[in-house]
Amino acid sequence: MSSIMKMSVLASGSTGNSTFIESEQGSVLVDVGLSCKKINETLNQIGRSLQDIDAIFITHEHVDHIKGLKVISKKYDIPIYANEKTWDAIERKDILINPEKKFHFNPLEEKDLFGMNVQSFNVSHDAIDPQFYTFSKENKKISLITDTGYVSDTMKGIIKESDVFVFESNHDVDMLRMGRYPWNTKQRILSDVGHVSNEDAAHAMKDVITNNTKRIYLGHLSLDNNIKELARMSVEQILNQYDIDTNNDVLIYDTDKAVPTEIYQI
Repeated sequence: MSSIMKMSVLASGSTGNSTFIESEQGSVLVDVGLSCKKINETLNQIGRSLQDIDAIFITHEHVDHIKGLKVISKKYDIPIYANEKTWDAIERKDILINPEKKFHFNPLEEKDLFGMNVQSFNVSHDAIDPQFYTFSKENKKISLITDTGYVSDTMKGIIKESDVFVFESNHDVDMLRMGRYPWNTKQRILSDVGHVSNEDAAHAMKDVITNNTKRIYLGHLSLDNNIKELARMSVEQILNQYDIDTNNDVLIYDTDKAVPTEIYQI
């Protein structure tokens, strides 16, 4: 049986984020938080390039999600989707996009693009109007959710039944509290508009994992306040307590700030 969709987390973390998703009708990126050159290098590692990309979906205006946007939009004829307030925030950063390449994708909208149903939903983060996306095709579904201070019931309802999640597992609370960040930064990260901890991520995951779920990629790990092994161990330990088998049924995968995950066929 041919795959319905393919995906790779090209980069994930506090230094830059981008995810590749492909159907037989087209290929897209969610965020371009690395330089244009680095995005191309990561795509090359999975046998693709920016020439193959049919659209870019932006989640919010923080630099670790739009770093490559200005150069990519000048070099490549790729449509770019973001919501209205995020476009305003991007333009205030002096990133001016050709109007012919600018498309609006507002919160809780659904669009059929490149053979996939794409749905947007708001998250709780200290950006102007942050939103993430689900990609569905023939009863298969990929959900991306990072950069949120908590996972609400509304978010859970939208991402539930996914085959694959890219799920925020940003920090270990003890590492953050004992770390070098100033107190106001720690408060921001721990707040409802900050980032989800390893433990909070796992508790949210157990509410959205179903028999469909095969993989969870742990995303947006803090460079200073987390370690891949610790994040994975913390998540697996909690999921196992809820009788979710992370050895056979739902596999947990790391992501990296510079090395893409292998292409996964759904």
